[in-house]
Amino acid sequence: MATKLLGKQTFALQTPPSFAGHACVAGRTEGDGPLRDSFDRIFPDPFMGEKSWEKAESALVTAAVTLALSKASLSPGNINCVFCGDLLNQCTATSFGIRGMGIPMFGVYGACSTMAESLALAALSVDGGFADNALAVTSSHFCSAERQFRTPLEYGGQRPPSAQRTVTASGAAILSAQGPGPYVTHVTPGRIVDNGITDANNMGAAMAPAAYDTLKAHFEDLGAGPEAYDLIVTGDLGAVGSEILRDFFAADGVDLGSRHADCGLLIFDRKKQDVHSGGSGCGCAASVLCGHLLNGIRAGRWRKILFTATGALLSPTTTMQGETVPSIACAVAISSTR
Repeated sequence: MATKLLGKQTFALQTPPSFAGHACVAGRTEGDGPLRDSFDRIFPDPFMGEKSWEKAESALVTAAVTLALSKASLSPGNINCVFCGDLLNQCTATSFGIRGMGIPMFGVYGACSTMAESLALAALSVDGGFADNALAVTSSHFCSAERQFRTPLEYGGQRPPSAQRTVTASGAAILSAQGPGPYVTHVTPGRIVDNGITDANNMGAAMAPAAYDTLKAHFEDLGAGPEAYDLIVTGDLGAVGSEILRDFFAADGVDLGSRHADCGLLIFDRKKQDVHSGGSGCGCAASVLCGHLLNGIRAGRWRKILFTATGALLSPTTTMQGETVPSIACAVAISSTR
């Protein structure tokens, strides 16, 4: 019998795991944004001293994990398993980034929702008694993502206003069975939602229905509403998707109000930075969570946060074949207390 299942799709953790350590690193453009002080390290060189964009992204992962381990006073040998993924084929950025650490690995893929998915699986493994310490880490790099999903930067392709800029960053979080918190208390995995969007440059419109579906399921399963949280953070809907999400809830008579924020809008200043509709990429939600959000909980700015990362499950092949863009969102509830 599923004793930890609430409603249709929300898991209530019996012994909520604690964030033992978390860290985020970012690139130069991200470091010029409003969250600059929340990053543990900012790298002015987009190549990170490496010979390719892909190797640079792996270096971001290595840096984030190393810093998170240091903050938690743990070594790689203390980590029972890592859940990780990125946007590149075969999740090479994260697997190459941790390949020398000797940590048992579960590779996962949820596009830009990967940090929420990784964090959810790490939390379930600790709460289930399968791990004392579990690591969740994701990454993205503007240049490596452009080369894979669109065109190499040398091509000089133009992006429409609805497009989002892939964030160059990585975030890593270690969940432990013991500790003073913050804690992961609930997990709501999402369903695949496809509203027929075919424009690969309008990810916000494609992902907003998935965010709405998961958030609505979470609230119904808990018998609560948005007011149960101090902050409801999506990622990465950008300006277009965030407006659509608000419209969906408004049609239900629910006003998200100032409780809602989006990682893609938090990480950049759209008035001063040329990022079009905002930020995106696995590293966007990961770096905002592992810096700005968790630091805010520790500082007492928020007590309860619902972290809901979103992902567009497309590939260059499906895009060229004219397929629609199916999307998914995973919600993780984080609280300062158990």
